[in-house]
Amino acid sequence: MGNRTPLYETHVASGAKIVDFGGWDMPLNYGSQIEEHHAVRRDAGMFDVSHMCPVDIRGGDARAFLRHLVANNVDRLAQPGKALYSCMLNPAGGVVDDLIIYFLGEDWFRVVVNASTAGKDLAWMEKVRSERAFSVKITPRRDLAMIAIQGPNARAKFWQVRPAAKAATENLGAFFAAAVGDLFVARTGYTGEDGFEVMLPAGQAAALWADLKAAGVAEAGLGARDTLRLEAGMNLYGNDMDETTTLVEAGLGWIVKLEKGDFIGRDVLERQQEAGVERRLVGFELLSPGIARHGHSVLLGEDDDEPVGHVTSGTRLPSLGKSMGMVYLPAAAAQAGREFFVDIRDRRARARVVELPFYSRKKKS
Repeated sequence: MGNRTPLYETHVASGAKIVDFGGWDMPLNYGSQIEEHHAVRRDAGMFDVSHMCPVDIRGGDARAFLRHLVANNVDRLAQPGKALYSCMLNPAGGVVDDLIIYFLGEDWFRVVVNASTAGKDLAWMEKVRSERAFSVKITPRRDLAMIAIQGPNARAKFWQVRPAAKAATENLGAFFAAAVGDLFVARTGYTGEDGFEVMLPAGQAAALWADLKAAGVAEAGLGARDTLRLEAGMNLYGNDMDETTTLVEAGLGWIVKLEKGDFIGRDVLERQQEAGVERRLVGFELLSPGIARHGHSVLLGEDDDEPVGHVTSGTRLPSLGKSMGMVYLPAAAAQAGREFFVDIRDRRARARVVELPFYSRKKKS
């Protein structure tokens, strides 16, 4: 038995298929992954993301600690509730984890890290804190649950069931959050759609989930979350990046802020930005029949014997009706339109590099 979120029994009661995900018993789907995917794109769906770990960083050195810990510049966080996407790096520039940082006060930031890496992340944070004697306290908030409500009608349906939250959240910009009583409501997500991610006391999660379901918000599992994020060109930690890849290689050079001064891994990223990299993460579409999946070998020529890499993420994307994915290719080959081959069950399938993201919603505000 793995770890269980406060919503585990709710998922079981809804007939969810439960799978192990990073040591957590999580819903893969509630019957049809494709229908759940389309519900998010067309209306509204909700995901239990309580397995992810909010971590409060409090103390007089909170900003200095995070400035040293991550690649992006936390000095951009000046307005309460403002959020920032970034990554923790090791000295070789490899990605320890990607995360979101919320500014709650000059001595209080909240960081949300991935589920499967939470233990490693907390140990890394503590190591960095102790090495430089930063005056901060690092506190995982496992008392909180998290529900992501995503889709074009997600915000409206959230306000329908929690009308008291509308005044404080109606005008939230993207990557901003607001506290509304016991709720911490952020306009963030991992689907490419609009919506909220809501942190709340664990004991209140089942009631919010039930109210959203009654309002017509579809229950959605890990399967739909993965196809949605892939369509939106969002990296999955452990697949598309890890401690052996750098942000420049992974297409995340835009979060590297060298101007802020010293931070872990800075020297490596600076050299790569100046000299270039040997490989880059790119998107692709399959031109031959079949589905390219994680782990499939990639070759530049149909008759080549030596793979140049493997598919990091890949599947048939429901909104687009195509087999698409991500792969690291040699930099010289990582150009839009370049064709290569994916080895699918000993058959060489043609593929072509395409720009990311594969899908972009039409933004209203």
